[in-house]
Amino acid sequence: MATDDESPRKRGRPTEAERAQRRDDILDAAVRLFVTGGFRQVTLDDIVAAAHVTKRTIYGYFGDRTEIFLAAVERLRRRTLGLATDGNTLEELAAKIVFALHSDEAISLHKLMIIEANRFPDLAKRFYHDGPESYIQALNQLLAEPDVELARSLFTLLLGEPHRQRLLGLRAAPSRTKATAHARAALRQLAIAGELET
Repeated sequence: MATDDESPRKRGRPTEAERAQRRDDILDAAVRLFVTGGFRQVTLDDIVAAAHVTKRTIYGYFGDRTEIFLAAVERLRRRTLGLATDGNTLEELAAKIVFALHSDEAISLHKLMIIEANRFPDLAKRFYHDGPESYIQALNQLLAEPDVELARSLFTLLLGEPHRQRLLGLRAAPSRTKATAHARAALRQLAIAGELET
């Protein structure tokens, strides 16, 4: 007679890893649809079909389209920042931000938000709060003397002309080495202007 330890594992609730993977799969499918079809045109049924899940699963993880889009923004931020201010220098955090926000995923989300901002102003506000504003606050925490305006200036330099070229499809996403070089150049510019202590 088999004991509980010897019996095969019954299929029950998914593990945390399985739930996280399913969540990422749904977000990946939704972002692809949003980018190719536009936010307004994509329905929950479209996302259900592309992600091969049920509508109930979508509601269980997110809710509506707005929450799905913002979850994609939050996922990018979480991957970039995580505990970025713990043990990271300002330069290391700046390089992570350049690498993430010049990536294909971030550029796609940014383009989409620019297109949809007029039709969905509340979504645009939440995008800014959950995206750019959170990066500015993270930079501010690592300044020798916190100054949100200085953090905003640094964030602007971390995007800069290369980010505009990315939005226009004129430049490829940077490697980590190039992202670090960009971050160092931005920090040098602030130091030369006498605004940042080095």
